Amino acid sequence: MTEQSAPPPSLGKIGRLRLVSAVAAVGILIVLAGVYGIEHLRSNPADAACQPAVNIAKRIAPLVHGEVAALAVAQTPFHMPDLAFKDGQGHDKTLNDWRGRTVLLNLWATWCVPCRREMPALDALQARLGGPNFEVVTVNIDTRNPQKPLAFLKDVGVTHLAYYSDDSAHVFEDLKEAGKAFGMPTTVIVDRNGCEIGNMAGPAEWASDDGVKLVSAAIGDDEKSVTR
Repeated sequence: MTEQSAPPPSLGKIGRLRLVSAVAAVGILIVLAGVYGIEHLRSNPADAACQPAVNIAKRIAPLVHGEVAALAVAQTPFHMPDLAFKDGQGHDKTLNDWRGRTVLLNLWATWCVPCRREMPALDALQARLGGPNFEVVTVNIDTRNPQKPLAFLKDVGVTHLAYYSDDSAHVFEDLKEAGKAFGMPTTVIVDRNGCEIGNMAGPAEWASDDGVKLVSAAIGDDEKSVTR
């Protein structure tokens, strides 16, 4: 008796196999799309309005040394979140209020020793470069005793910086969530369109020659300063 080969799979079984394969492929595509989507949201890609900020970052990169060597210049377009805080009179402010001006945004607290040491340099930078095109915006995030930061600023002789505060510290959390805050103090240089030029974790001597040249170049007031 001769052996007979097994009959070929029925068309129904083949169809089911194809269906399972198709479903698996679709599942893989959904997973990949989800991963891509998450990364897309994390990077917070900006529109073409933020490309000039990246161009500025590339232009000032040669000045990132010495006293400002810790600045991380922007590599991709990033539009800053519209951070909310209050001015010295308790009026609501947002970062968007500075649209049209370059801003050096600095978050500080009295419990942060490097922040306290950095404040006179920020005050001096504002005195040197502050004007219609630029402002140093320092936001205090003490959550207790609102009089303490005011007393500190008076004690160290800060006279050129306007006072801004956020006693909820949400401004720090918002920057942290955006991947732009890793500790205190936190500084972000923001262009006229609200886009990141660069950010720094930790203090710097902003009123030093290195700091003034870097910020001047970021503002665009001194393009010839982009030399070592």
